[in-house]
Amino acid sequence: MADLKNARMMLGLARDDLTALEEMKGSARISDRTFGFHAQQAVEKALKAWLAVLGVDYPKTHDLDELLAPLDEQRQVVPEDFQRLAYLTDYAVLLRYTISEQLDEALNRPALVRDVSGLIEHVERILQA
Repeated sequence: MADLKNARMMLGLARDDLTALEEMKGSARISDRTFGFHAQQAVEKALKAWLAVLGVDYPKTHDLDELLAPLDEQRQVVPEDFQRLAYLTDYAVLLRYTISEQLDEALNRPALVRDVSGLIEHVERILQA
């Protein structure tokens, strides 16, 4: 059964992280590690909200691929733009707590904000339906 209360809460938390991203995107003082962490958190919470709307118990994980898999099992259409965000998983733990790990390339912050915002809006539409 759908858990709409949890879905709304998770979407609110995802929006909080999106707001942080919007505020940080133009600041050179904010590292890509920190920016990527908040992007990963927003995506994680949005995916968990989506699963809650479907009544699926989501795994307690930061791994975005593990959160996308049940959506596929539920035959949900997940646009490629949202699937691509799975690369942010490394920002949740690996790049957050290990200075020795290097980033492959700089984040495209405006594009990332756009994609994260798109995912959150997509899940909000599902919740409202």
